[in-house]
Amino acid sequence: MIDINILKTEEKAVFSLRTLYSKYGYLPFKMSKFEEYELYMRNKDFLVSDRIISFNDTNGKLLALKPDVTLSIIKNGEDALNTKQKVYYDENVYRVSENTNQFKEIMQTGLECIGDIDLYDIYEVLSLAAKSLSLISDEFFIEVSHLGILSDILDSISGDRRFKENALKLISQKNAHDLKRLCDSFAVNESDAELLCSLVSVYGERNSVISKLNELLKGRNCPALSELEAISQMIEKNAESDRIIFDFSVVSDMNYYNGIVFKGFVNGISESVLKGGQYDNLMRKFKRNSKAIGFAIYLDLLERLNDSKNGVDVDIVLLYNDKVSEKSVCERVCALINEGKTVSAEKSIPERLKFKEIIDLREEN
Repeated sequence: MIDINILKTEEKAVFSLRTLYSKYGYLPFKMSKFEEYELYMRNKDFLVSDRIISFNDTNGKLLALKPDVTLSIIKNGEDALNTKQKVYYDENVYRVSENTNQFKEIMQTGLECIGDIDLYDIYEVLSLAAKSLSLISDEFFIEVSHLGILSDILDSISGDRRFKENALKLISQKNAHDLKRLCDSFAVNESDAELLCSLVSVYGERNSVISKLNELLKGRNCPALSELEAISQMIEKNAESDRIIFDFSVVSDMNYYNGIVFKGFVNGISESVLKGGQYDNLMRKFKRNSKAIGFAIYLDLLERLNDSKNGVDVDIVLLYNDKVSEKSVCERVCALINEGKTVSAEKSIPERLKFKEIIDLREEN
């Protein structure tokens, strides 16, 4: 039987998340540690980083240690009429660490729902994202946006690709000042510029955001807003409902993503530990007709969370020397462990070991 008290935060999360995803019909997905290098180069804009560890196989083919899981799942899947592929995974990926700027092996878990997905599937994935974070921390929240709404507004304002790309970047930064300047430089009319800049401040409790959007988009035909409202109503029944907010600064590359996109945060970590969304556009790049939505949790970031041991490596350091018999050390270690303690028998106090108490057998002889 596994003692969960000795597991790291991220290792505990993996066990809990597997159980959660299985309850909703998601099946485990296993894959090789490497894929053809070309797969990642063709889709490098989809990756967190385009710096990839590559090597030549014995047959001369260029391979890469996988920096991403979603691409592998799509590559190995296939379109099937009126069906869904629901999978979860916990895999190691290989990326450049933002802290050290060196390659790092990162434990990542997540799920993907691919196929004939509908509004319920979108809701279910978003709901599972919230439930996932609730298993990791009591203090979390998820920010949700809808790229369909942003896309409709941007397309109606300008057909210039440069405008759209720069506008999305400034929206993600909540930079209304420079967004207004961008609109001026592309001769966007005052009312459209005001609408776009207003989106920067549209975030918070879902019902108030929906109300604000209805006011801003009055007179416009926006099916994406109706979809967002329907999903919000479904979320109301969840225990995690108040932890899911709407924020239109959450954006993703529209070459790959569409529809609902989201990020998850836990208290104590400044960056998002969960990212997800719909990526039907990526499926089109693979010449697939299926729709898709999923998310990934970056378990390496959970190392920053304080675990239940409050930074203590062991309860007791048991000190002994050559004058203390091995039998005495053995008996005392066994007795302490039977009391539920963790013990490290040492001849001196280790420099970096964190402990609660010292028992010195040397003084008993």
